[in-house]
Amino acid sequence: MRKLIVGAQVSMDGVMQAPGARMEDTTNGFRFGGWAMPYFAAEFGEEIDRVFSEKFDLLLGRKTYEIFAAYWPYYEEDAPHGSIARMFKDIRKYVVSRSGEVETGWKGSVLLRDIADVKRLKQEDGPNLVTQGSTVLVHALLASDLVDAISIFTLPVVLGRGKRLFADGSVPHSFKLTGSRVGSNGLIVGHYEREGDVKLGDTSLDTPSDREIARQKRMKREG
Repeated sequence: MRKLIVGAQVSMDGVMQAPGARMEDTTNGFRFGGWAMPYFAAEFGEEIDRVFSEKFDLLLGRKTYEIFAAYWPYYEEDAPHGSIARMFKDIRKYVVSRSGEVETGWKGSVLLRDIADVKRLKQEDGPNLVTQGSTVLVHALLASDLVDAISIFTLPVVLGRGKRLFADGSVPHSFKLTGSRVGSNGLIVGHYEREGDVKLGDTSLDTPSDREIARQKRMKREG
């Protein structure tokens, strides 16, 4: 069985839309495309390399696949970050598109039509499946309980609106932190692996106060 790893660059308020370029994704009038790039320092690149350190295949949504397919095959391999271009050249690229309306001419690309295809792929033997971007796909993976690990790159910026990493409907789980790093420019990286059920605690008084009893009754009335 393959491990499925979500990789995400997010703002402090959880937005992951268009971190890399101005015109990457202007859906719903998003105007901060490229917001992550001013923070791309040595620590950033090293931690991305960590996400790609084990053998992997890419698993992408249609929009992110189209962005990557129009960029990485044309990136000079001897340029900075050329190691990523070389990795992407030789691996399998899976793109999930319900409509199937996607050009899969990028060498090594395979079309998947729905989450059921991803489930079958995950059950097979093979390298890890790593996502990048692909917000809609990531939401579906979290809702279908297919995510084994998450690497979150949090940048010190608040964007106010945009597509977010987590949406209502994710299957509840606790995660354990397996690695972390704080960059000199405010970058915070956390690598997490799924651990188990959500753990709960309780700070209630042994004997609730009259005010607490009244508060609970009001909550019941208000639904």
